[in-house]
Amino acid sequence: MCMMASKLVQVQSKACEASKFVAKHGTSYYRQLLEKNKHYIQEPATVEKCQELSKQLLYTRLASIPKRYETFWKEVDYAKNLWKNRSDLKVEDAGIAALFGLECFAWYCAGEIAGRGFTFTGYYP
Repeated sequence: MCMMASKLVQVQSKACEASKFVAKHGTSYYRQLLEKNKHYIQEPATVEKCQELSKQLLYTRLASIPKRYETFWKEVDYAKNLWKNRSDLKVEDAGIAALFGLECFAWYCAGEIAGRGFTFTGYYP
């Protein structure tokens, strides 16, 4: 128990150091980031300009749907072809597919946890 308490104190001190570092250097990093990316900033930031940018994003995404649809079906055809020729698969390919499946499951779990308000026990009423 004493060892765990000492680890807790170490973690708390590291967190305190990190907090102090962010408090000291966070503003300069923020300013540097804005300065570096100022060509992306729309001036003046009016409601109308924000609505225009929102519409541009929406319609740009909508315009990309046919290309995404085509790419999706190419991927499906590739997976079907792999399944047909599964006797030719190597262990490395199966391992990569298993890791991909595991990653998808991990992202699903992370989304579920975030959706529950970052609790592990259940949803809020």
